[in-house]
Amino acid sequence: MSSTNEKLPTLGKVTPEFFDRVIFPRLGADDPDVLIGPQHGVDFGAITIGDQVIVLSTDPFFIAPALGWERAAWFALHILASDVAVSGIPPRFFAVDLNLPPEMRESELTTMWQTVHEEAEKLGIAVVSGHTARYAGCNFPMVGGATVMGVGSKDDLIDPRQASVGDRIIITKGPAIEATGLMAVQFPEFIEERYGAGFTQQAKDMFFQMSVVEDARICSEVGGMTAMHDATECGIWGALFEIARASGQGMVINKADIVKDDVALKVCDLFGMEPMSSISEGTLVGTVRPDRAAAVLAALTAAEIPASDVGELVATEKGVRVVEDGVETDLVHPGTDPFWGTFEEYLGKQAARK
Repeated sequence: MSSTNEKLPTLGKVTPEFFDRVIFPRLGADDPDVLIGPQHGVDFGAITIGDQVIVLSTDPFFIAPALGWERAAWFALHILASDVAVSGIPPRFFAVDLNLPPEMRESELTTMWQTVHEEAEKLGIAVVSGHTARYAGCNFPMVGGATVMGVGSKDDLIDPRQASVGDRIIITKGPAIEATGLMAVQFPEFIEERYGAGFTQQAKDMFFQMSVVEDARICSEVGGMTAMHDATECGIWGALFEIARASGQGMVINKADIVKDDVALKVCDLFGMEPMSSISEGTLVGTVRPDRAAAVLAALTAAEIPASDVGELVATEKGVRVVEDGVETDLVHPGTDPFWGTFEEYLGKQAARK
């Protein structure tokens, strides 16, 4: 029988235990050209083609109509592009399968795709293949899947397995960026009742921080990065665990040093979400050689991206230890992200008001 912590979560990604037990041992044919395959803490896969590598990442194509078609399309593309950007190789090619609900209208699809096109142009991404149709049984927000790819030199690839003892750990923007942006756009009335219209707009504006494409580009150009990871499911705590696991090292984190946004903290408090374990697309968690850490932070600051040095990799068993108020304790993995349940709860409350 499976233990309790191996059961599928109600919503969100499968647990690390389930992945290790069911998915990871069954990855099809062995191929020596697979440089990086599926693993914890790595947002992308990589294959070798001569002296170059192809980096790729696949995710749901996430379109939430309540966000507005333009905003939803921006987010859908940046989710995918971010997972390739953290490899150190820029995203370049895009293939998408759109399995759309029957109720989606031509005007809505046109607006959505126009935004995808315009944003892809800005990012230097070309659409190379796809499929578009409406089908019974398909529902928002998961309306298909997509793959983004990048092509570059092996020397430019940032492989988390390169991270080593003594590397500094940096974090950009702070916790719960995605949770804040999505809750603010979907449930502004609840925020405005507590904090007013001005604060609500600040929270909504955080939506367009939900990308690490620029963060990763800046860090890669400065050099010295040994791992980069987008803090999605289970937020910053989850991302730290995943990098520790991918690198095979331990971590010591000074919690007080983690950059934080007061708007995000207040939104999390309002909705009862623990910020450090809440989904945070747009927060880059990375490791960098000690001699390059200051330069990376300076470059991020110059680009007006808040960032901080929060700790280091240490020679211990895989795991994360957090120092708070002078006390060092083992961090327990959050297991499930509080955002999904909270989002569903407030969808119900919002519907009850109408």
